[in-house]
Amino acid sequence: MRERVEAILDKVRPMLQSDGGDVELVDITDSGVVQVRLTGACKGCPMSQMTLRNGIERIVLKEIPEVKAVEAV
Repeated sequence: MRERVEAILDKVRPMLQSDGGDVELVDITDSGVVQVRLTGACKGCPMSQMTLRNGIERIVLKEIPEVKAVEAV
């Protein structure tokens, strides 16, 4: 599953990088929670939670039904 999540993050990465940010996969828990770290401009951005929920999480949940949630760590 890790490779599938990485492939999806690679799809959203250009959007984040165009604003000076990025995302990295930290872990996938046994309960199906994908843990990511927002970096660069995304790290302190007030819109980062919206980016996480409406962008990254929405796409990951759609593409990989086994994933239950995406959270920033």
